[in-house]
Amino acid sequence: MAETLRQPVSSIALTPANKPKTETSKISVARLLAIAGVCLTLLPIVPGLLWVLWPAFNMDVWHALVTDGQFARALISTLSSAIGSTLLSLMAASLIAIWLYPGKGWALAQRQLPIFLAFPHIAFAIGIAFLIAPSGWLARGLANLLEWSSPPQWVSIRDPYAISLTITMAIKETWFLLWIMATLLGEQAISRQITLANSLGYSRRQVWISALLPQLLPRMGWPLVAVLAYSLSVVDMAVILGPSTPPTLAVISWQWLTDPDAMTQAKGSAAALCLMILLGLLIVLARALWWWIKRLYRDPTGIRKPGRIFKTRAVSGIPVFIPGWLALAILVLWSVAGGWFFPNLWPNSLSLKSWNSADFGPMLTALWIGMATVMISLPLTLAWLEWGSRKHHGWLYAPLILPSLPIAAAQYHVLLHLNLDSTAIGVIWSHLTWTFPYMVLVLVGPYYNFDNRYLCTAQALGHSHLNACLRIKWPMLMKPILAAMSVGFAVSVAQYLPTLFSGGGRFATVTTEAVALSAGSNRRVLAVQSILQTALPLCAFMLAILLTAWYSRNRQGLK
Repeated sequence: MAETLRQPVSSIALTPANKPKTETSKISVARLLAIAGVCLTLLPIVPGLLWVLWPAFNMDVWHALVTDGQFARALISTLSSAIGSTLLSLMAASLIAIWLYPGKGWALAQRQLPIFLAFPHIAFAIGIAFLIAPSGWLARGLANLLEWSSPPQWVSIRDPYAISLTITMAIKETWFLLWIMATLLGEQAISRQITLANSLGYSRRQVWISALLPQLLPRMGWPLVAVLAYSLSVVDMAVILGPSTPPTLAVISWQWLTDPDAMTQAKGSAAALCLMILLGLLIVLARALWWWIKRLYRDPTGIRKPGRIFKTRAVSGIPVFIPGWLALAILVLWSVAGGWFFPNLWPNSLSLKSWNSADFGPMLTALWIGMATVMISLPLTLAWLEWGSRKHHGWLYAPLILPSLPIAAAQYHVLLHLNLDSTAIGVIWSHLTWTFPYMVLVLVGPYYNFDNRYLCTAQALGHSHLNACLRIKWPMLMKPILAAMSVGFAVSVAQYLPTLFSGGGRFATVTTEAVALSAGSNRRVLAVQSILQTALPLCAFMLAILLTAWYSRNRQGLK
């Protein structure tokens, strides 16, 4: 008894033996609810994948796939675009970080990142298509210089080598990798290493190549896998910018899986399984390459090579986002263009006719689906991070690091067996598969770095664990929670394949509408839908910023 009295109050409250049985049972129930929610969200995909991929285990199906006239060229364009965009985005993000960090340019780049992370892939692809098409803005500029009277005959989009698709995906994923780098470079240990290396006479390039990149690249492994998986299985951007004769392997697989013929569907299953096999092989090759590089450069010479001393200005962070600003500007111009004929650089007249006749139904559909998805994902995310198992934490990211096409097809098969296909419940559940892991990914760092002494004090004063989270922990984490909600909403708005498969074509969102309109010739209507698609996540990010500022207006520690 005396030993107990000498213990601090907080330590007594935290001792499992001293917890009331009711509190322990509540925690157990909360843990079970968290695990059950995660299982209902992700586990049904497993039998769905078996249903989708089971026909691919027939050797006749593989023979039909390999002997198909489109397979070889589709495989080459898929590999070149996926590997090329991943490597280019990694190189670009690394070079930009080497050039800008630390400095004002890096701070300016960080402030612009949320805008372009909210820029949907499809809207960005459409904007780039408006820029580099034979009658696009860049060709119009050349036409005015070289006095062309008609558009050039070059193939700048949907080229057979998937060059435009590769470069566009590389630019978009560069912003994502810069966001990951910004998170990692914010740690104090890395800042101290830069200061120490500079004081020892090492140049900026040497510091990065010898000290920082070997630490950052292993920690960026899973984000790079996510980029590679997305590049392998992307359908929406490939439909807009990718080759068409034949298209990429993901587009062919999508077309085959939606075909009524059983043999064609089986070939689609084999193509989807081929995408997963390619991802596994590329991961193994990348790890082997990284092991070889580490062995090759494991003994640094220590020779100092002072580089030219220069200071990066704040405007140095602007060129990183020039393609994004140009794509956004051309979308806005086309949405208000009354008449715009080649080779004019500016519309002949400006008109709001396209906006007055615009269909806002897809935007409203995407809005309520995204809001419902986030409202369901938020309690699942908080419950899992608070009471879930950290040992099995990595399994949540499976939808992010696997090709999306077979997962979307698996969701459709599960909903088909449950008679929930083409329903709102089915569409929301299909979005949860991606929204929930992304919200966990955004929130996991701040959540696990939270000082639990606040929670201990609340429990020592008689609050239950759940009540302490509701009144202390989660309000203090309001800023990252709002950021996670905005990211989850943006992910939901951008979903194309899950909406198409699970919705059965009955739920037209701004994303599905933009892809459908990209095959037409009315650029004004396409630009309006692309801007609406961009406006939804952008408004979500702005709302998160405003709510954070309002909530922390009288709380200095939360700013």
